[in-house]
Amino acid sequence: MSSVVNKITDFLRVFSPKEQRRYFTSAIILSAGSGERFGNENGRKQFYDIAGVPAVVRSIRTFEASEYIHEIILVTGKDDVERCEVYKKEYSLTKISKILPGGADRQASVKIGFDAISPDARFVAIHDGVRCLVTEDIIKSTVRAAYEHGAAVAAEKCRDTIKRASPAGVVEESPDRNEIWLAKTPQIFLSDMYRAAVYTAENDHVRATDDSMLVERIGFKVHVVDCGSENIKITVPIDVQIAEAILKARGEE
Repeated sequence: MSSVVNKITDFLRVFSPKEQRRYFTSAIILSAGSGERFGNENGRKQFYDIAGVPAVVRSIRTFEASEYIHEIILVTGKDDVERCEVYKKEYSLTKISKILPGGADRQASVKIGFDAISPDARFVAIHDGVRCLVTEDIIKSTVRAAYEHGAAVAAEKCRDTIKRASPAGVVEESPDRNEIWLAKTPQIFLSDMYRAAVYTAENDHVRATDDSMLVERIGFKVHVVDCGSENIKITVPIDVQIAEAILKARGEE
């Protein structure tokens, strides 16, 4: 892995943050979750209409519109590939290069998408399809932070007081909330950096709930980019109403 690390270090050493060049960036959009918390009676959350448009399509359209994204790999359920092919045509999603069935869990699905990105991809952006209120500005800010630092994640600064409690429910610590960030997506990395992280995790049998955790565990620094509070994830039914209220406030119904 040392050769990969050296290659990444050399890239970061010569890169100028002021440079306006846009590096080939592949986006992996995940749409393979079962969505148990959303409730079966509501259907799959990634395909639920948010103000008339399926949640995952809203996410894809924003990445489609970004000048920083060059291709999109959509990873979905094996029974949903055909449905997504229909969406691709219906919504003229021209940057989608592949639609692939996902794996047993999120980490496996990301790896399937990552293995399919273009060999030209210098950076990879990973995004949850149900985080459908992402904006072009969030993508731009996170991509440019990744250009500068090698790894960047969209995040929300914590506004509440945090308590760490024991399994018995007893407070053990109150961390400084000024140091706490809520990790969201997109999460963007140098492709070689993420390749080293994901294959090392596979060899070590490590499972993670977050892509940046894989990068952090092999020693790379990940920078947070403040994306505000509107980049929500559709998880439970009430989130649909919240998302539609945000869209209404934006004038994007």
